Amino acid sequence: MGVTPPHLSTRATDRRPAGSRQPARSPASCGAAASSPVDAHSGGAAITPRRRSRGRSGQATGYWPGPAAGGYDNFADAKAAPITVGGQKAYGVYIAPGTGYRNNHTSGIATGDQPEGIYAVVDGAHYNQWCCFDYGNAQTDGQADSPAIMETVYFGADKQWGWGSGAGPWIMGDLEWGLFSGAKAGYNDLAPINHRFVTAIVKGQPNHWAIRGGDAQSGSLTTYFDGQRPSGYNPMKKEGAIVLGTGGDNSTSGQGTFFEGVLTSGYPSEATEAAVQANITAAGYAPAGGGTPQQGVQVVGGQSGRCLDVPNSSTTNGTQVQIWDCGSGTNQRFTYTSAKQLQVYGNKCLDASGQGTANGTPVIIWDCNGGANQQWNVNSNGSVTGVQSGLCVDANGAGTANGTKIILWSCNGQSNQQWSLRS
Repeated sequence: MGVTPPHLSTRATDRRPAGSRQPARSPASCGAAASSPVDAHSGGAAITPRRRSRGRSGQATGYWPGPAAGGYDNFADAKAAPITVGGQKAYGVYIAPGTGYRNNHTSGIATGDQPEGIYAVVDGAHYNQWCCFDYGNAQTDGQADSPAIMETVYFGADKQWGWGSGAGPWIMGDLEWGLFSGAKAGYNDLAPINHRFVTAIVKGQPNHWAIRGGDAQSGSLTTYFDGQRPSGYNPMKKEGAIVLGTGGDNSTSGQGTFFEGVLTSGYPSEATEAAVQANITAAGYAPAGGGTPQQGVQVVGGQSGRCLDVPNSSTTNGTQVQIWDCGSGTNQRFTYTSAKQLQVYGNKCLDASGQGTANGTPVIIWDCNGGANQQWNVNSNGSVTGVQSGLCVDANGAGTANGTKIILWSCNGQSNQQWSLRS
């Protein structure tokens, strides 16, 4: 990220193990916000840069214009990503499409083919299939006029240039003129990563780069790829700008939530990264619960105690949701947004099939489109009602078994229409 937003700083715990290289702390690093300055705002508050750089104070633009005045990108809503770190309330940077930050005037950032390392902690339940939720080293002019001029962490499920196995999400590298999941364009055997909070790492040196990642709440890192640069990307021609939330050319269709990250000058060792990961997991990332949006929550049936579930982790439009034993998969993690959508996988929404308003209408997943049949009221009495239909989300036939389908039905106060959002 090219600027340090107000109320955003690295965590107090020093993440730099003895003997490691000094990370480019400012302006390259930032992290989860302390709560008190943010909570002091009674209304909406945007994350705007504290450190005034040349240009438009860190606001991003490029080949693709942003939605704000002058073609710039929006700033993030400071209250949109509440979490807790070590039991204390904190906030991340909630990147909706059209939101982004950039600094084209940096110091201490790798350029050309110099080695570097990048890590970020992101929300594993907030992503989509578009370009590009990036954090890292980008071109200074916002133009996609050459390959190899950027190197960033990407997190999401985009399949336009490169992808891995399954449905994603994946950690990939945005190297310009493509997202890469390995040594070649297109498909590589890169495993998806499904955790509530994700540690994502991309690092590179001459004709060699790697993708690593892990659960930011526990455990060690996994190496997903370690090998040579793709054809046309040796040598690299990095330019040393820093972006957060957009592609290097200001592609702003991606989405995600960023909690902390660092760019280093030099190629980090696995021992250094292991120490970083241990420090991250010790910090105690956890969902905050409450507020809007509520990210990565399970929707738990009051009668069954089972979770709203997308069968077999399907991403196919029209798949009817069900209840199933609660687990850790992203097919049971929903984000309740300020637009009253219940999003799963970051890009699919809970949907009243065919815009139906009759009893028995199946509740399915579909590409999010803003329709009233994808808007839901989460009510204080435990019911979830469709904005369009006024009907309740209902476990069909008052079923409690795994596989019971979810439908709409006239609200009747029964326990098969009771739901709670659980972090």
